[in-house]
Amino acid sequence: MAEQQSKDAKILKRVLGIAMPFRKLFIGSLILAVVITPFSIAQPFIVQQIVDKNIIGGDKAGIMPMAVLFVLVLLLNVILKYFFIYMTARLGQSVIKSMRVKVFDHILHLRLRYFDKTPVGTATTRTINDIEAINNVFAQGVITIVADIITLIAVVAIMFYTSWRLTLIVFMTMPFMFVAVYIFKEKVKVSYQKVRNQIATMNSFLQERITGMKIVQIFNAEAKEAEAFRKINREYTSANLDSVFYYAVFFPVVELVSAVALALMIWLGAKGYLQDKVSFGALVAFPMYLNLMFRPIRFMADKFNTMQMGLVAADRVFKILDNRDFMQDDGTFEAEKLEGKVEFRNVSFAYEDEHYVLKDVSFTIQPGETLALVGSTGSGKSTIINLLNRFYDIQKGTILVDERDIRAYRLKTLRDRIAIVLQDVFLFDGTVLENITMRDANISMEKVLLAAKQIGAHEYIERLPGGYQYKVTERGLNLSVGQRQLISFVRALVFDPDILILDEATSSIDTETEAIIQSAIEKLIDRRTSIVIAHRLSTVRHAKNIIVLDKGRIVESGTHEALLARPDGAYRNLYEMQFAEIVE
Repeated sequence: MAEQQSKDAKILKRVLGIAMPFRKLFIGSLILAVVITPFSIAQPFIVQQIVDKNIIGGDKAGIMPMAVLFVLVLLLNVILKYFFIYMTARLGQSVIKSMRVKVFDHILHLRLRYFDKTPVGTATTRTINDIEAINNVFAQGVITIVADIITLIAVVAIMFYTSWRLTLIVFMTMPFMFVAVYIFKEKVKVSYQKVRNQIATMNSFLQERITGMKIVQIFNAEAKEAEAFRKINREYTSANLDSVFYYAVFFPVVELVSAVALALMIWLGAKGYLQDKVSFGALVAFPMYLNLMFRPIRFMADKFNTMQMGLVAADRVFKILDNRDFMQDDGTFEAEKLEGKVEFRNVSFAYEDEHYVLKDVSFTIQPGETLALVGSTGSGKSTIINLLNRFYDIQKGTILVDERDIRAYRLKTLRDRIAIVLQDVFLFDGTVLENITMRDANISMEKVLLAAKQIGAHEYIERLPGGYQYKVTERGLNLSVGQRQLISFVRALVFDPDILILDEATSSIDTETEAIIQSAIEKLIDRRTSIVIAHRLSTVRHAKNIIVLDKGRIVESGTHEALLARPDGAYRNLYEMQFAEIVE
């Protein structure tokens, strides 16, 4: 317990530290929390004075001024509470706005390894739901709790000042209240944690199924997925109902304790009044004091839980921010242009532990040459281009670009000069132009048009409603596979790369579109170092060198003709499987 409290204290300190750029709002909220207190407790005190001095005491002339004072205090209290609520809410929103940007920027720079292991729904929950929960630390948490504690202390003090006898009578019920608050706080804390976990599970499930809806429908898995979702939804609802149950029990218990305290006060207080030990004004004012005292107690437990859940959410968010698994960008060398020589020297690489997917791979590509990588699925072809772009760092060997270790380059410089066209094209929600330029304001429309015409994509794009301003939906699902591939090709070329990588770039398009792209490729690779990965061996026959990979090793290399000349060669076997009728 002590260890958990210490951890919570550290997290709270860190959360409050995030609010320091907004210290004016934070300090203003704390000042208002203190200023509101006297106006809150002044109202029953004024009522007591009116009853004892003006009504019982016979000073009728003083009733009007006191009534006016009561109304002014009430109005000031309402105004101050408005500013207090507004400022705490604005502080919370300012903090989470800043945190969302900070977390997203942090996620953008994490290694791809993080995204290989983390479900998209979990990352979304951390960036949206959990950060939203941090808002409650300010809007309904620490500052409002401070205000409630100050109010509670002030109310108890004024109650003792008004009538210590009535105060002690009221306090007879407090042990029952504290027990109820403690049980409620602990039970709701557990149920809230279940709710947060279920939200993350639900987000992950929905993200995957909605993204992969086509697969779900292809395999008629709607009923199974619906049942799986019903189960997750049932568990989420159950976690929420647990918290609702505790609320449903706690608040009536608080009302009961409050009613008992009021009954005891009236019963014993009336006796005190008849014995001239308690004033009638105190009897009238004390129910108001009771309300002021029990109200913060009633909601304080809920606020503690809300703040606790905010701290749990903050802890999850901080774990992302504390994840320093960035690609080390210690290189200092910058180059406006690369010659394009690429060399792998005895490179071995494993995504996990010692399970190497590349094993002692060595090859060289001279500037302007084209290298083709072929092999079965899982042989390591795509891994090679991931390593060249430093999406991952190698465990053994060296990768050189222009005779310089790629780790010596600034990461931005390296990736600026290398362009990749992937088989699985990802387009973002936005216009065709925005998807081509990736919202880079330095890329002019003229440059886009030139690249599109070189590729042969200009006519295709112009046929779309609105042309380059055509609105692309999420993942580009309102475009054909061929159109998406052409746009991705223009996107790669518009950055004018020195090294061009085509990862199965023509495998998902029709013959006509492939012919257009193949024609453009032949023009472009004359002046660029190119790496082509392809299952269709017809697309790599003109490569200067072809490397055949098998289980992470290079088993053959050479020109198309030289490899075909090997009777039992791996390349020849692949070729014959695709073009048996030609060989025959």
